[in-house]
Parts: sequence; structure tokens; C-alpha cells
Amino acid sequence: MVRGKTQMRRIENATSRGKLCEFASSSMQETIERYLRHTKDTRNKQQPTEQNMQHLKHEAANMVKKIELLEVSKRKLLGEGLASCTLEELQQIERQLEKSVSNIRARKNQVFNEQIAQLKEKGKVLEAENARLAEKCGMENWQGSKEQPENLTNDDGASTSDVETELFIGPPPERRARRLAIPPQN
Repeated sequence: MVRGKTQMRRIENATSRGKLCEFASSSMQETIERYLRHTKDTRNKQQPTEQNMQHLKHEAANMVKKIELLEVSKRKLLGEGLASCTLEELQQIERQLEKSVSNIRARKNQVFNEQIAQLKEKGKVLEAENARLAEKCGMENWQGSKEQPENLTNDDGASTSDVETELFIGPPPERRARRLAIPPQN
């Protein structure tokens, strides 16, 4: 059995053509609806995209200007490019630097005080541990280090410390005294 060619002919009745779409599957209807929504969305998105691009270009230009101003300010704070500054600008820069230095010193003092407190606490723990170990070893007369006042004040009210800050060249005084006491060998 031989099949003949099938010819596709246009449906001449317009009402019949409309009915064909009705017989299509529901997924076909959904596909067409998605297509129509997508084409509308892309048309709508193209216009705001151009507006967004213009807005972003304007924003980028503003950011570049701000960066340049910040770089100039940074250079001035570093002491560069001060030749073009007026007296008022120089005084303002000086005030900013003084404020910065005082903030830095305050933070540094805070860190030092925190470290001192931690070291004191660690010292107390170590003294307690040392006393416990001495008791364990049977050292009854051990008293540990005696607490001394941290800062002493002299007659004029200035605080002094028990840390020696003078610089000596040569051996410490104890060694120097021992060397002088020992006669040289011939």
C-alpha cells in the first residue's frame, strides 16, 4: 500500500480557524501568554534601563568628584600641596591634626591602662601560684614579693617611678665594683 502525498490547505472559513486555537492544549495557551508577557516586559525594561544608565553615570561622576576632594584633603593632612592654602585653611588643618593627635593619645593611654590592668591581674595570679607552690614545697617562711606603691611622689608633687631610665655605658655598677675590688693578675 502506497500512501499519497498529503497537501496542506488553508482553512478558508475564519470561524474554523479560531476554533482550532480552542482545541489546542492548555500548555499552548500558557506558552502564548508567557510570550506576550515577556515581550511586554522587555519593552518596559528597555526604557528604565536607559534611565538607570543615565542615573548611574551621573552618580559615578559625583563619586569621582568626591574621591578627588578626599585625595586633596588627604594630601593636605599629610603636608603636601599646602602652597595654595590660605591662612584660614592652614589653621583649620592644624585644628584637625591637633584633634586627631589628642584622639590618638587618648586611645593609646586607654590601651596602656588596659594592658597595665591585665599585667597586674596576671601578676596577682602568678604570686598566688608562687605562694601555693612554695607552700607545697614546704617553704614556710616564703612571703612573696612585698607590695610597693606604684607611683611615689617627691617633694614638688611630681610622680616618680621605681624604674631607672638613665643610660649607662659599660658594665652595671655591681660588676664595676667587683672589677675594681679584684686585683689584676700578673
